[in-house]
Amino acid sequence: MTLARGLAIGSLIAAVIAIGVLMFGGGGGEDYVIHMQTANQLVKGNEVKVGGIAVGKITDITLGKDNEADVTVHINDDFAPLHTGTSTIVRVNSLPSVANRYIALTPGPNNMPEIPGGGVLETDKTTNATDLDQLFNTLDPKTRKGLQGVLQGFATWYAGQSENTNKGFKYLGPSLESFSNVMAELSRDQKVFTELVINASRSLGAIASRRDDLANLVTNGNAFARGITAENASFDEALALLPATLRQGSVTFANLRPALKDLNTLTDVSKPATKNLAPFLNQFASLVKTMQPTFRDFSLLVGKPGPHNDATDLMLSTTKLEPIAHKSVANSVAALKRSQPVVEFLRPYAPDVAAWITHFATVPGYYDANGHYARVLPIFNAFSFDSTNNQLNSLSPAERKNVITSLGTRYCPGASTQPAPDGSNPFLDNGKLTSKDCDPNLRPPGP
Repeated sequence: MTLARGLAIGSLIAAVIAIGVLMFGGGGGEDYVIHMQTANQLVKGNEVKVGGIAVGKITDITLGKDNEADVTVHINDDFAPLHTGTSTIVRVNSLPSVANRYIALTPGPNNMPEIPGGGVLETDKTTNATDLDQLFNTLDPKTRKGLQGVLQGFATWYAGQSENTNKGFKYLGPSLESFSNVMAELSRDQKVFTELVINASRSLGAIASRRDDLANLVTNGNAFARGITAENASFDEALALLPATLRQGSVTFANLRPALKDLNTLTDVSKPATKNLAPFLNQFASLVKTMQPTFRDFSLLVGKPGPHNDATDLMLSTTKLEPIAHKSVANSVAALKRSQPVVEFLRPYAPDVAAWITHFATVPGYYDANGHYARVLPIFNAFSFDSTNNQLNSLSPAERKNVITSLGTRYCPGASTQPAPDGSNPFLDNGKLTSKDCDPNLRPPGP
């Protein structure tokens, strides 16, 4: 027994010496600056730990140029120099206390480049601790009211359920034991648990920024739960019908199995067609982006804030227009029917009218101080041309009058332009116009 005690005491002394060497031994090391959002109630002398073992301490805390904290730490030779990829997180030994905080250091891989002495760990590599006050600050009046509603809803749920509650407490012990086993597994993998805590902290920060939405969610959830409670009879009826539904579902799934073979065949056939689907969807996405302004304008066209400025208001006003349009439309239809013969008569002359419009005022004319102009005036020929003798013969006044009263050459409708390939001009009215009426081979002289 004496020998055993001596060995135990010697082992204890050796362990204390080893810890003292690790914590206070070695005069070397490197200094680094940890750039953090806040000093997080750190003070000079707080420890820097790796895996729960002190490897350095805080030597100085100053205010950076961007009004964030610069925490200078000294790392012992055993862990210096640090490597790229090193990250830090501020931890506390207990939530009520703020004097026993430390910096947990996660060194980067040794195959990464070294961080020189005096180097800086930027903010993206640091994580601050979440203070208990920050959690309490989220409990604003609206949140507290929502939480009260949740508790009242729980009270409504558990009313008359004391027997079931007792059964729940019966299994509480095994549940806590299972929870203890889960926590033991988490403690075995400190790195993964650290990442979990970091991500959870970020998630809580995001949740805190959405506390108003969460308060509304809790309030609406309470109303939803009350609505479910009010439908107990319907739930009982649904549970009574559930076994038959499950049996029918089993039969349906059994019949569905033969269709899976055909579905596999369809999938194999569809695979070649889906190769070009991704480029098509990319182009379609670009098309949708370009169509956003069009749809936005269309939305304003259909429904724009304000009175009498969009298509909706226009459609509403048509109810007042309908009694007036009822009579007007009937009169318009009657007028169109009466004008149909006139339109049919004028339609063959459309090429002639178009030719007159295009060639109007293109004939030679006189010039004055304003430039070229054309005058429309009647000219009565006072001579006749004798092609045999190639000379002009004067006409008497009576002969000139005959020229005015004569009908002249009869041109067919549409003869002022070149014949169309479809034979629509000159217009002969399906053979009703003969050579006595007009000559389709004649064309008016050009300008």
